[in-house]
Amino acid sequence: MTIRGVLFDFSGTLLRIEPTVDWLREGLARVGVEVSGEELRRLAGELERVGALPGGSEPEEIPPELRELWEARDVDPSGHRRLYVTLARRVPLPGPPEVYDVLYDRHMEPDAWRPYPDTRQVLAALREREVPVAVVSNIGWDLRPLFREHGLLPLVDAFALSYEHGVKKPDPPLFALACEALGVAPQQALMVGDNARADGGATALGCAVHLVRHLPVTERPGDLLPVIDLVG
Repeated sequence: MTIRGVLFDFSGTLLRIEPTVDWLREGLARVGVEVSGEELRRLAGELERVGALPGGSEPEEIPPELRELWEARDVDPSGHRRLYVTLARRVPLPGPPEVYDVLYDRHMEPDAWRPYPDTRQVLAALREREVPVAVVSNIGWDLRPLFREHGLLPLVDAFALSYEHGVKKPDPPLFALACEALGVAPQQALMVGDNARADGGATALGCAVHLVRHLPVTERPGDLLPVIDLVG
């Protein structure tokens, strides 16, 4: 099969959110709060346990009253905010009540995200070979400003974002929209992601799939590099 277009997942594939402890430190600083390193790590661990950081750890358990919000989080921007702010509020934090909204806003900022070491190299190689690229993401907010700030926007031809279309991975329509935007048949597309269930949904359309490991940026230097060879 000849690959004529590549679809990439966003979080955990091309970029990764900052560590929870850094996210919390920044949020507390913005409301004028400083805590000891030990306390910072303890609070960060609690926030990870409840899944308060979008793009970070999933909750150990989802409270029944939040189940509906959880299922719809990536197709409803207001629900996305409400869900994650509510999850974060399960952990008592020092400072004013608005600290939870400050933390949510922080996770959408470009410098809260770090590209994997091979992201730019692979996207640039695909551009050089004239292989179009789409980002296909379950997300509750617009990724384009983030890609622009990281200098990656010129290397992406299209975005298929769940909240804009009301459908999310692994449902085939989101992948189909991405292929259509690139002008390639699904059978000529490669989906690259870190989640076998969500990203593997592309196989229902006939797309090939390449999975990368969901690891911190510093621990995954080259999982994207095989994509260059897969496009021939």
